[in-house]
Amino acid sequence: MMQFTPQDHEFMQLALDLAAKGQFTATPNPSVGCVLVKDRKIVGQGFHFRAGEPHAEVMALAEAGENAKGATAYVSLEPCAHFGRTPPCAQALVNAGVKKVIAAMQDPNPQVAGKGLRILNEAGIESAVGLLQQKAEALNKGFLKRMRTGTPFVQLKMAITIDGKTATSTGESKWITGEVSRSDVQKERAKASAVLSASGTVLVDDPALNVRWEQLPTDIQAEYAKEDVRQPVRIIMDSQHRVRPYHKLFQTPSPVWLVSSKPRDISLFPDFCEAIELQIAPNQTQLQALMLVLGERQINTLWVEAGAT
Repeated sequence: MMQFTPQDHEFMQLALDLAAKGQFTATPNPSVGCVLVKDRKIVGQGFHFRAGEPHAEVMALAEAGENAKGATAYVSLEPCAHFGRTPPCAQALVNAGVKKVIAAMQDPNPQVAGKGLRILNEAGIESAVGLLQQKAEALNKGFLKRMRTGTPFVQLKMAITIDGKTATSTGESKWITGEVSRSDVQKERAKASAVLSASGTVLVDDPALNVRWEQLPTDIQAEYAKEDVRQPVRIIMDSQHRVRPYHKLFQTPSPVWLVSSKPRDISLFPDFCEAIELQIAPNQTQLQALMLVLGERQINTLWVEAGAT
């Protein structure tokens, strides 16, 4: 078993920091970073920005050029082994002549799941797994949950007063949170693959449930272009078909999925609206059925914003 050095930790932490740059853009893919080191110097680095674009290893290899030969690659997730929208990264590392690959963790994606490491080992490249694995797990908890269970990682937003209330008895209060909290909500929406709410919340609050650029933390605005921050899918549980085309949800053109267990006519709704009719199995709730559908639709992280009930 390989013993990791303080320098190994330093370079893997850099790979994780690079990977974090994709947390607002990479879904449904995982956020991955890669650092190439030769003679104790960084010769290439990269991260995966968006699905369909080059993976972290390819970006790092491109920067390193001929210096990749004989280098050690520090990768926050096992290099992929399959042809998707891009070629397999494990083979790219082999072709570049890297000497060693250290991965923070194995990829649970059935298309990878040890196959990337096997490609490296069969080519005579030394490999090791497990350096800063807990940090790597935390970075991609949505992707990993979907790969392991077929359902997304769910996070719930809850705002209550110190005496345990969510609003005034008349329902007239608009905010019970401050600017910092509302900015955090925008950040979590931006990181999520989808936002889930219910028709009752839409009828009472008429939320847009989109990411509002001007309310994002300033460090995110400095790091990303406005057009690069992805809008999440807005999902509404609407069993009684009460949501209408005039609601604010439909004033911003990012996908809206209206969910119920009955057929629905959405001909009057915008083109970016879709009706999802759940097929509910015996002893299964609507939410359980929905989670499986969302997993099939590659939703990694689900951010829930709904009323008290």
